[in-house]
Amino acid sequence: MPSANPPRLNTPGRERQWLPRLKFSADTFGEFAEGFARFMGTARFLIWMTIFIVVWLVYNAVAPENARIDPFPFIFLTLVLSLQASYAAPLILLAQNRQDDRDRVSLEHDREVSAQSRADMDFLARELASLRMRVNDMPTRDFLRSELRDLLEELKGEDSEEAGEDDERAQRPAASDSRRERRREGAHRQGEGSRKQG
Repeated sequence: MPSANPPRLNTPGRERQWLPRLKFSADTFGEFAEGFARFMGTARFLIWMTIFIVVWLVYNAVAPENARIDPFPFIFLTLVLSLQASYAAPLILLAQNRQDDRDRVSLEHDREVSAQSRADMDFLARELASLRMRVNDMPTRDFLRSELRDLLEELKGEDSEEAGEDDERAQRPAASDSRRERRREGAHRQGEGSRKQG
C-alpha cells in the first residue's frame, strides 16, 4: 500500500539527519593536518615523545604500587600510542594529498611555462635563421667596392668616348669650312678666269 504523502519532486525538501552536520573549511583543516604532519616529522617531536615514554615507563616501574598510573603491561600507554598513531596516519595522508595537489598544479604550470619557453625559442630560432638569410643576401663591402670600380671604369670609358666624339665633331666643321673656302676660292678663280676671257 503506497504511503499517504509521497514526496513530490517539485517540492524542495531536506533529508533528516540523525547526526549534526559539521561545517568547517577544508582549507583550514588541511592546514591543521599539514602543520600536525610537519610537527610529527621533526626531531623535536621525536625527542619529546621519547622523553614522555621514558618518564612514563620509569615512573610506573619505580613508583610505589598504589601510586602507579599504569602498571607493568603498560596498557594505558599502549592505548595512548595506538590512539596517537590512528589519528596521525590519516592526518599525514591528508597532508600528503594536499602536497600532491600542489605538486600537480605546480607541474602543470611548469609544463605550460616550458611549452611557452619552447615556443619562444622556436620563434627566435626562426627569426635568427631569417636574419642570417637576409644577411647572406646582402652585398659585402668587397663586392660593393668591386661593383663601384667597374662602374667608375665604365663611366671613364664613356667620358673618353664622348671626348673623342667631341674632338671629331670639332675637327669635322673645320674640315668642312676649309672645303667650303676651297670651293669658294675655286669658284672665284673660275669667275675671274671667265671674265678675263670675256
